Amino acid sequence: MPPLLTKSRKRLMGMSCSLLVSLLLTACAVGPTYAPPTSTSVAAWQAPLPHNGDIATLTAWWSSWNDATLQGFIDAAQASNPTLAQAAARILQARAGQTIAGSNALPNVTAGAAANRGNSASGFALPGATTSVSSTVQAAWELDLFGANRRTREAADARFTARNLDWHQARVSLAAEVATAYVNLRVNEALAGGYERDAASRNETARLTGLKTNAGFETPANAALANASASEASARLTRQRAEVDLGIKALAALSGLGELSVRMALTSDRAKLPVPANFAVPNVPVAVLAQRPDLAAAERELAALTADIGAAEADRYPRISLSGSVGYSVSRLAGITSDGTTWGFGPSLTVPLFDAGRRSANVDLAKARYAESLAGYKAIAIRAVREVEEALTQLQSAQARTSDVQASLSGYQAFEKAAQARLSAGAGSVLELQDARRSVLAAEVAVLTLERERLNAWISLYRAVGGGWDQRQASSDSQVKVSEKTQ
Repeated sequence: MPPLLTKSRKRLMGMSCSLLVSLLLTACAVGPTYAPPTSTSVAAWQAPLPHNGDIATLTAWWSSWNDATLQGFIDAAQASNPTLAQAAARILQARAGQTIAGSNALPNVTAGAAANRGNSASGFALPGATTSVSSTVQAAWELDLFGANRRTREAADARFTARNLDWHQARVSLAAEVATAYVNLRVNEALAGGYERDAASRNETARLTGLKTNAGFETPANAALANASASEASARLTRQRAEVDLGIKALAALSGLGELSVRMALTSDRAKLPVPANFAVPNVPVAVLAQRPDLAAAERELAALTADIGAAEADRYPRISLSGSVGYSVSRLAGITSDGTTWGFGPSLTVPLFDAGRRSANVDLAKARYAESLAGYKAIAIRAVREVEEALTQLQSAQARTSDVQASLSGYQAFEKAAQARLSAGAGSVLELQDARRSVLAAEVAVLTLERERLNAWISLYRAVGGGWDQRQASSDSQVKVSEKTQ
């Protein structure tokens, strides 16, 4: 190679490298700089805080209920529920988006090879078939002068974190949903047990009243009343058993277990209500809201949309790309072979001149999407405060009514025993006894309903405060779960 050509090539390469370094040093990212929004919340909780609460890790809260059956259903649901599988798949999608966004900032290298044999129709070509073989390696790199690629990568990173947070939110919500279904089922079992005892008692009363009527000691009207009461109790029991069956089917759907397996698991501790462990709620709402994965996911989505604005803005500016190729080709015609290497290198400039407002509209679209997401973030923050307030209020209300409903039940039970004793002694009436039984049954239902309300309030509070999720879990636990599901 001639020395002059070598010097010229070196000079060209040196100038190109200098130009590249200067462009990279002066490159900047356009668009707004992201700043986390301020949470919309009150300064302190207005509802009373739960009494006797201990600071505890909510991630292990279910095990403190001392109900192995409930824990088993929650574990089964989190291992196979389609909702968590969807959230895990979205994490994989976001991870792929990260890779795609990162590849845009790196050079693109391709290789190609071609072979051709044919006859040239030109009158100036030598007669005969021509054989040609060529191979090339091409590289292209767009200089990120205005930060379009960086903004795209920022958006992809933020969305990946958001999808991890969505997985945690789905996990918390699923555990709460399973626990709610389990509590409702156990309460319905307890109600069914009470209705069974009530139906048996009324049937016995109807039988005895029928015997007395036949002997002439009771009027036919009392016998009709006793039979009607027994039929009413039987219908109520049938309806309550249907509620139990519906609860079993709900647990089977949530846990992914077969209905037979669910029924077998529920045979132990039938109608026994779990006892949750108390936990304290910080006085400052912001400390709790910071531990909600849905709010954290909404914040990361805001960061991604801010980066989208920058990427759309950068698209309105000129683009400079560097491209080059190296190749080798061989041609043979009429016994003559020619070969050689080819190469080329140089920048290209693309300047947007007219697009009928498309790029400007893309910027406006990105800003509108950010505004919409910001409003959604504030709505989630307001809803979070409301959910905590409601759960605390329900807990306080349930605690305040507990002693009253227990006293009511005790009083009605004492009255029923007295009515039964008077009827057995011949001094009372069937009507008096039936009224007493209705009162006892209503009091038992009130006690169980209040207990269901209290347990569901604890579950709602668990969900409202984020279920013990921690910021450090955003990129660790979920990724481990995703890798396990994909193996």
